[in-house]
Amino acid sequence: MARLQKHIKLDNTQKQYILENLDSDGRLSCLKSFKVARLIGLEPLEMSDACKSIGIKISNCELGVFGKLEFGEASNDLYKDIAQNFKNNTDVECKTIWKSAEKSTLKKVGATVKNSDIEVTHCQLGCFFHERKEKRVDKA
Repeated sequence: MARLQKHIKLDNTQKQYILENLDSDGRLSCLKSFKVARLIGLEPLEMSDACKSIGIKISNCELGVFGKLEFGEASNDLYKDIAQNFKNNTDVECKTIWKSAEKSTLKKVGATVKNSDIEVTHCQLGCFFHERKEKRVDKA
């Protein structure tokens, strides 16, 4: 498990909310992390450290950076929309990419990110600052 960036002290009620929202694999999903943050009075950016402080991992990034969510095909129109925000190469902040879902759906945006060269930076939940997706290499 990655090192804590900020020590978060959770009370028993806050811990209980996290534990009640775990998936069957004992992890808190990306999407549920936003809900739990609101319920327990934390900023979303504090959720990674809050979960780490009690030995819980956040899973299933809605943008496909980590986890086991399955995605459909990428959308060229969404890719063009997201590409307007490229910083270095194909780097775009998580929060910026989520805004693209306002014009579509989070699932379609996730599919576009997962199946393209877009690199997500600055996770809104504090899970990573900059993450490189594992590139697929087709073997002939």
